[in-house]
Amino acid sequence: MNLFLNFLMYLGVGCLLLLIGTLVFVITTKEREFALIKEKNTAAALSLSGKIFGLAFVLGSSVANSINVLDMIVWGIIGILAQIIVYYIAELVTVKFSISKAIQDNNNAIGILLFTLSISIGWIIAQCMTY
Repeated sequence: MNLFLNFLMYLGVGCLLLLIGTLVFVITTKEREFALIKEKNTAAALSLSGKIFGLAFVLGSSVANSINVLDMIVWGIIGILAQIIVYYIAELVTVKFSISKAIQDNNNAIGILLFTLSISIGWIIAQCMTY
């Protein structure tokens, strides 16, 4: 029974961190993905999906490599912040175009690029969180 309770605790905390990380992404980035998705903007859906997928990689690694729930929370938060920081760096290094404007304009090529970037960075961050 103790294993099942631990499972539920880690699952609950992991899902809560995923929700928090997603909300922090949505609040701190220029794009308003949910509003754009409501308008059938595919690029926004791809961008947000990649962010969520990348966060899931990071949080999955924090679950797999933690020694307790507090350790998982600490590394989960570090991973979430790292994902957000890398996203802002991507915005800075793409001087030829604005990522935000491209998403608002439903530029699917940029949406796919951001999807792939978010997953790739999430995977790298997740692997950096191993002991």
